[in-house]
Amino acid sequence: MERIAWTEGGQERSARWRSESGWPAPKKVVIADDTMNADTAYRLALDGTALLWRGDYQNARQLLQALVRRIEHKSERARRAKSKPPATPAEAFHRHRLSQLQRARTLAMLLIPFEADHAIPLRRAPDARLACLEAYGVADEAYVASLRELLGVIGAHEWRRKGVPIPALDERIHPWYGVFSPVRGEYVELVAQAPLPAGAKEAFDIGAGTGVLSAVLARRGLRVTATDMDVRALGCARENIARLGLGPQVEVIQADLFPPGRAPLVVCNPPWLPGKPSSAIEYAIYDPDSRMLKGFLAGLAAHLETGGEGWLILSDLAEHLGLRSREQLLGWIADAGLAVAARHDTRPVHGKASDPDDPLHAARAREVTSLWRLRAA
Repeated sequence: MERIAWTEGGQERSARWRSESGWPAPKKVVIADDTMNADTAYRLALDGTALLWRGDYQNARQLLQALVRRIEHKSERARRAKSKPPATPAEAFHRHRLSQLQRARTLAMLLIPFEADHAIPLRRAPDARLACLEAYGVADEAYVASLRELLGVIGAHEWRRKGVPIPALDERIHPWYGVFSPVRGEYVELVAQAPLPAGAKEAFDIGAGTGVLSAVLARRGLRVTATDMDVRALGCARENIARLGLGPQVEVIQADLFPPGRAPLVVCNPPWLPGKPSSAIEYAIYDPDSRMLKGFLAGLAAHLETGGEGWLILSDLAEHLGLRSREQLLGWIADAGLAVAARHDTRPVHGKASDPDDPLHAARAREVTSLWRLRAA
């Protein structure tokens, strides 16, 4: 881990630096407390100066909210000042991502100290030790992280504790920190309802994540081999499968895409957008150079039994954003020696799909999520 250094009370001090988003340790650090006003904090954060908080924890949260309001006000002024709209959907998307990245970087400048046992040595601080232990594992020395990241860790702990209801299972799936939560249920329903290949008794689930699709397939009577490369995802999937009592039907293994052998059904729900992730959890959203999508398609035929099917679950949002064309996707399918046997479509029902104020509303309003049933040509 990197270390972060600062001067306090005339002495040079340092601690481990922790950032799940991969931000480097700030080079400029000042001590901040309850006497610092929001305008000063905002100017320092914009300048790349980190604020190591020594005041009341609840006041730090209020300061973070004040920084959010200033960022949103600045963004609104900038939007109104630009009379020229984005030339293309892709330009709108990249502009939105850049704005989100800059926003995240500024908000990450408000830092919180942690003891070696994950305790927060600030007045009125919550007991977040269990949440941090779940996210980070055991720590062997004190460290510093952003307040914004801590709030994400606490939120993830609550998701993991309460779980996400999955109507297709009539159960809850409990996502871990850093593992994408199956809050968009339309793709789960597609897997629950699509007709299984004739005589299929087993399946591969490629990139299992929380294990939700493995659980759906197991409930449909299949033996499932689930794969993932991420250690958190593997632990999360195993815990969910055990919680649902499906351990005898589902084996979770670490593998880059496919496990050994062939199956009559191979299912994959890859990240839906080509692009570079800016944090660990964004690997569930962004697929650099469409590596996972193209890798799944290229290797599918070699892992299908005769007459078997590959189910590709994919949104067409990338097409509406100009990041990938339908012709490209169909070309990759054909180049892999595959043919489309059928396609099942559904519309998303999440809030952004109907929010006219969303910067990407024009694309989201047209989005369709599909289950492509692929067979060897």
